[in-house]
Amino acid sequence: MDADSFREEVTAAKQTQLDRLGSPKLLLALTEADLSESAVLRAAAFSEHAARETFRSWADDEADVRAKAAFEKTAEQEDEHLERVLDALDEDIGLPDEPGPMHAYLRGRENTIERVAAGMVGRGLVSLRTHTQVISFFINEADPAGADLFRDLKSETEDTLTTGLNLLDELCESDDDWKRASMVAEYVVQVAYDDYADGLTELGIDPKPLC
Repeated sequence: MDADSFREEVTAAKQTQLDRLGSPKLLLALTEADLSESAVLRAAAFSEHAARETFRSWADDEADVRAKAAFEKTAEQEDEHLERVLDALDEDIGLPDEPGPMHAYLRGRENTIERVAAGMVGRGLVSLRTHTQVISFFINEADPAGADLFRDLKSETEDTLTTGLNLLDELCESDDDWKRASMVAEYVVQVAYDDYADGLTELGIDPKPLC
């Protein structure tokens, strides 16, 4: 196993969930069907805030120096992302104290390989789909500045995912290590999907695509 095949394996294993997370229904779930610019930006801010806090907590107690440096850099990036999204909002908002299901799971990871695989790769695969839908939203709203903002955030999220994959290449020394990494990365995607599906169900919307 190597980084490229790992990404392919996780993506293939969770293709259905990732495809549905990459649908326009995602923003309905994230905003509780409020498709206003402010609601979309609030949802994005909540996501960036949760990620910042997750990576900050990991950076504080991570023993592996390579992973610690990556977590510190990612926390700084997520903080910058949060500030940029807040700057785009026309209102002051309160940020939630408690994480959603995905970040609650992530914050429970203590093993270095699990943190990298779940937080940088699994979460990264989900975040790329989220950014794509937000970009499409702002294109449809004829807001090029908003679309460009999230294009930048998506590009930097892809960089973080790549960093995580490269770290796994260094950290995983056995098949068992790669299996552990696959397990948690896939589980993160599943948790994100279940949260998305539950949100749509509460709105009376079927999370499965219409044929």
